Amino acid sequence: MVKVKQHQPIFSENGVDLEDWLALLAERCPLVSVDRLQEACELSEQAEKKALQTTGAWAPGRSSYLTGLEMADILAELQVDEDGLIAAIIYRAVRENQITAKHVRKQFGNAVADLVEGVLKMVAISNIQIGKSEVVLGKDTDQIDQAKRMLVSLVDDIRVALIKLAERTCTIRQANKSERGKQIKLAKEISEIYAPLAHRLGIGHLKWELEDLAFRYLEPLQYKRIAGLLDEKRVVRDQYIDEVIVELDDRLQQVGINAELEGRAKHICSIWRKMNRKGIDFSEVYDVRAIRVLVKNADECYRVLGMVHSLWRNIPNEFDDYVANPKENGYQSLHTALIGPDGKVLEVQIRTDEMHREAEYGVCAHWQYKSLVAKDRSAKYERRMEWLRQILEWQDEVRGLPGTANEILANVSLDRIYLFTPDGHVVDMPPDATAVDFAYRVHTEIGHKCRGAKINGKMVNLDHKLKSGDHVQIITGDEVAPRREWLHAHLGYVTTSRARTKIQAWFGHRAKIRNVEDGRKMLMDELRQLGIEQVDYSPLIREFSYEHPDELFYALAVGEIQLTDVVELIVSESEIPLASPSVSLEHQEPDQDVNRDHSEPREPEQPSALIIGMGDREHFIAKCCNPVLGDPIAGIMDDEGVVNVHLHDCIQVLNADVYGRLMRLSWREDVEAAFPVLIDVDSYDRPGLLFDITGIFFDELINVIMMNSITDKVRHTVNIQMTIEVASLERLIRALELIQQLPNVISARRSTQT
Repeated sequence: MVKVKQHQPIFSENGVDLEDWLALLAERCPLVSVDRLQEACELSEQAEKKALQTTGAWAPGRSSYLTGLEMADILAELQVDEDGLIAAIIYRAVRENQITAKHVRKQFGNAVADLVEGVLKMVAISNIQIGKSEVVLGKDTDQIDQAKRMLVSLVDDIRVALIKLAERTCTIRQANKSERGKQIKLAKEISEIYAPLAHRLGIGHLKWELEDLAFRYLEPLQYKRIAGLLDEKRVVRDQYIDEVIVELDDRLQQVGINAELEGRAKHICSIWRKMNRKGIDFSEVYDVRAIRVLVKNADECYRVLGMVHSLWRNIPNEFDDYVANPKENGYQSLHTALIGPDGKVLEVQIRTDEMHREAEYGVCAHWQYKSLVAKDRSAKYERRMEWLRQILEWQDEVRGLPGTANEILANVSLDRIYLFTPDGHVVDMPPDATAVDFAYRVHTEIGHKCRGAKINGKMVNLDHKLKSGDHVQIITGDEVAPRREWLHAHLGYVTTSRARTKIQAWFGHRAKIRNVEDGRKMLMDELRQLGIEQVDYSPLIREFSYEHPDELFYALAVGEIQLTDVVELIVSESEIPLASPSVSLEHQEPDQDVNRDHSEPREPEQPSALIIGMGDREHFIAKCCNPVLGDPIAGIMDDEGVVNVHLHDCIQVLNADVYGRLMRLSWREDVEAAFPVLIDVDSYDRPGLLFDITGIFFDELINVIMMNSITDKVRHTVNIQMTIEVASLERLIRALELIQQLPNVISARRSTQT
């Protein structure tokens, strides 16, 4: 009753007959490599056997190996390509930690590994608490809405969505009846998320099966009642349908129409939904007795319709023309309800073979897997996110989203990330949001008390950038006191206006005199790091339109002006300027000799300070890819020592590493000069200190010219002097701040010594 279409693996006395199963799969998907599929099956089976040696037997129906075969069965019917089938076979083994993603990438390549990892990300959707809308984060939120938005953000390949649909189908087929709570949760997830997704993709036979299975667990009494009503009249109904098919087929043959006629499957959930929507009894459901007519073209659809209406009287207002007016997901068919033989209500659906494939397989019907090579096929099904955004128009299948579809699509795009609270609720935030942003998104009080964060169970820095699917736990203290440095834009603690406004408001409510002192201290500490002790505030208050330095300090304390802006102005007025530029970064003019014969040998250009990583070697810009300032680049050194500068993904670069002549290059920042600066770091000595400091320089793209350290063995301290090249004062300030935050560091400052 429930399973409309299903191909189960072939079993023998010893388990699955893999050879026969692969043979059947190859018949349906003739372009796949049977050897490669067999390799995936054997890997999954061996991994499961190895796991069973330590964990014991699986619960019935929970085998990751057999589930993988069943998923591949479903996807083969949808004509998913070879990489998709392999990903399906091994997905559950990877999810159960029987196989590592690294192993998959090494054995089957990046394409399969990316698919598996994409489906693994979607596991996060199952953690969303799906049910009635509830008050979360201080306002009404719809977790189904968030789940659908999260789904769109995670899926970047349509095959990922299809593999997940297959996995959910297998999971609900195998649902353990003894685990009622898990059944309900799974059924809600299927009903609210994945059945509508199958509908949105136009995969009718999966949609019906998922809906019926979910309905069976969510409304068991209603399911049994309708199933019983269908069963008790099945023999009579089937006999009636057979007689109608014979009569209609005879009439169609008389007028020269060769059609395929069949009884249409009855879906329990759709019958129940129709009864509730129209407020009718089971006896008034017209499509309990139904047939489907398949013809060659649309013209014959309407000819058959006329024939049907001439045979039996049609019921008013029960005709739908989805051929001329297709549904949003591409579905096309003619639907009509009639008073058939013996006065019984009968529904007839009329469509072409192509329309039927569309109705059953949706977007997969367009792949035409058997007739297209991979290059042609990619243009059809690699629509990816542009197409998948239509998933957000699910409001006609589930509770719905407020506003029109156009408004929804205008407000929701891929520029959001979706995160879990410890309670399993989902919140959406802009990309690059940090742990501090998240804390203020949850609640202002949590933000003010924020002292640390755990992402997916691991401690992270508060400036950690969050990603979709992260589980975020904010660690709070007793004191309600946000940190001043959170307002420093160059430190990256806060990226959202909400968090910044809340922090500024907190400091703004404090006593003004304390804010003045805090602002003065902030500025003095920053200037000491730069080696500046005396400051004339007159130019500062004129520049920022204040009447007294205290107003400047107050504005700094509450975040009305940025500390870096003030410091840069002080440095420009200071008698301790940055050193003269050590490197000229003038842009090279492009080659203006457009009439030059490029086949002639070209004289190498002189070394350019715009490019880092090739020393003083001569170079020229390769014409095959013509990289420009800002492009990711690499170099190939020829036999004469001249460096050819290419785009990093140029075919010449991809082949060069074989010969060991590849050089890692980069452009300098888009600046006019790089300045040498001497800095001093005092710290309590510990292993790894130099590694941490140089790691900051690497991350900030700062070049170290000289480094010297002096260790005090008695006090267990160390003084490190370094000469670095920085492109801007802001870059220097940020580097000093980051070094200052390292464990054991006492101070990090710019030295005025020559």
